[in-house]
Amino acid sequence: MTTTAEQLSATTLLRFATAGSVDDGKSTLVGRLLHDSKAVLTDQLEAVEQASLNRGQEAPDLALLTDGLRAEREQGITIDVAYRYFATARRRFILADTPGHVQYTRNMVTGASTAELAVVLVDARNGVVEQTRRHAAVAALLRVPHVVLAVNKMDLVDYAEPVFAAIAEEFTAYAASLGVPEITAIPISALAGDNVVEPSAHMDWYGGPTVLEHLETVPVSHDLTACHARFPVQYVIRPQSAEHPDYRGYAGQIAAGVFRVGEAVSVLPSGRTTTITGIDALGESVDIAWAPQSVTLRLADDIDISRGDLIALADDAPAVSQDVEATVCHVADQPLSVGQRVLLKHTTRTVKAIVKDIPSRLTLDDLSQHPAPGQLVANDIGRVVVRTAEPLALDPYEYSRRTGSFLLIDPADGTTLSAGMAGAAFAEAAEAVGTADDDAEWDF
Repeated sequence: MTTTAEQLSATTLLRFATAGSVDDGKSTLVGRLLHDSKAVLTDQLEAVEQASLNRGQEAPDLALLTDGLRAEREQGITIDVAYRYFATARRRFILADTPGHVQYTRNMVTGASTAELAVVLVDARNGVVEQTRRHAAVAALLRVPHVVLAVNKMDLVDYAEPVFAAIAEEFTAYAASLGVPEITAIPISALAGDNVVEPSAHMDWYGGPTVLEHLETVPVSHDLTACHARFPVQYVIRPQSAEHPDYRGYAGQIAAGVFRVGEAVSVLPSGRTTTITGIDALGESVDIAWAPQSVTLRLADDIDISRGDLIALADDAPAVSQDVEATVCHVADQPLSVGQRVLLKHTTRTVKAIVKDIPSRLTLDDLSQHPAPGQLVANDIGRVVVRTAEPLALDPYEYSRRTGSFLLIDPADGTTLSAGMAGAAFAEAAEAVGTADDDAEWDF
């Protein structure tokens, strides 16, 4: 007889992020999702009910399940992403609840960077607003493969199908122009519970899934083993003991792909080639290892390898360069300027760099590029050209979220300045998105 823990360990995991403008009802949606899926503890629900009564409300205000932390963020105590963990019989979930205010848009980068799905909330009375476009742009930049448009507060527009259809059409056209591969629109009322967990009795014209049903069934089986093999070295193991006098291993987590004993590999940025003679995993020797396993590779030759080097298959190695062209989302309060000296962190490697140029800043209203802005301020999305002191082996971000991303860091105090995605921006890659072949190459 299987236990509940065994059943949950056998289910798949979906990481998703929620985003929406202020007062679109995101707190209520998250609260409704947790409440109706039975993911709220009894004492938590009792506390919400008591707080609602103290406010003079007859029914429990489910937004209070998350509003405590959100209020702290908005008051400047913290502006971090709030994470919620819950599970159903069909799937486990990690929910990244991101703030709605414009000044905290940068936090969506944190919440959506590892997400496989983003829920973008829209108030049915207001439709698509600038913040909606900004969240769609961030989701597209981060190559989030599935986007859900939740048109909320349908009860305040009399559950009118034309209102939902107009919003869905506008948002879908905008998101598709950014290269978002899949968009699902769902009309909901988070306050009343319509189409959140249970189907709505007020919208018989809608025949699609509820929010929870879509979350439980959306495919998340992208195969990292089919991607380009990449192994960032995290640590060099040399015991030099009596039992292992000549042991030399390179430890780390496989970022993507598969490595096998006997394969020829290149060590970057030096470009030296050698052969894998052994793979150690959990204290045992194995013949094959794949992402995202943490292993130790043993190589045939004693090559000078240190933390930050990248091991790839010899016939499929990324290009090495000191010039990085990328799209960045600026997340720091201090601006990023041309000529500024920074640190660039890519996988396990951190190098000195200088911002050579900021060719453009993105205007979200019409997706036009504002040329030569000179600097980027908090929440800006723009193109940058960075020159590094040492060569780096970056993949285009459109092919690998793991080895195509990097951070720009202030060398003075270690503050993260910008989150970067190497290669073409979404607007340039949008035409290539949408076919099965191109989608299969995305490393999610």
